[in-house]
Amino acid sequence: MRGMRNVYVVFRREFAAYFTTPLAYVFLVVFLALAGALSFYIGNFFEREQADLEPFFTFHPWLYLFLIPAISMRLWAEERKTGTAELLLTLPLSIPEAVLGKFFAAWAFTALALALTFPIWISVNVLGRPDNGVIVAGYLGSFVMAGAFLAVGSCMSALTKNQVIAFVLACAACFLFILSGTPLVLGFAQSWLPQVLVDAVASFSFLTHFNAIKKGVIDLRDVIFLASLITLFLYANVVLVDLKKSA
Repeated sequence: MRGMRNVYVVFRREFAAYFTTPLAYVFLVVFLALAGALSFYIGNFFEREQADLEPFFTFHPWLYLFLIPAISMRLWAEERKTGTAELLLTLPLSIPEAVLGKFFAAWAFTALALALTFPIWISVNVLGRPDNGVIVAGYLGSFVMAGAFLAVGSCMSALTKNQVIAFVLACAACFLFILSGTPLVLGFAQSWLPQVLVDAVASFSFLTHFNAIKKGVIDLRDVIFLASLITLFLYANVVLVDLKKSA
């Protein structure tokens, strides 16, 4: 019970901190503007003449590739640069509690950004009769995928004191997780690897798992992969913070 209270204290502190700087407002405006533009214009929403949000969800991994690292880069890099990380870790809370509190705050902020896209959902329902169950699955899948991006970004932030470096490292790591599921990489792999290894490469991609979910097919394997990735990188985050604390 005490552990959950400590996580909540860190969560509340971190979530409020987003709105003390222009970062939160810039992120929300950019995310909403890009989501709308990519869905209705580049995604050819009107030309498709289909009442669904597939164009909207298709671009989410690519939106998250740059926007999520912008959120996660400050989680530990800023704390280490200003010296407040040492102060935070002297408080009566454990490193896992601090890591979880920061992660959940960033995840909640991302959930807020996703929730603010509700006008797009309403527009589709006004223009047609979409399968709202598929749309709900797409939102849930996008939310969990965002958690995976954040876990990677938080881990990269713990590696350095420089937020720019943390941003670049997070973008690079997340790009690899996206790239492994693209036709370019899979086509190249198929030319010299057996199919079982090609499938293994594809299984590490955010695209592979999210593409199924956004179509309304919630496979337990996709959920387990994303949850395992979150757990793995949060554990690595704890180890890195502990090493930096001991150094």
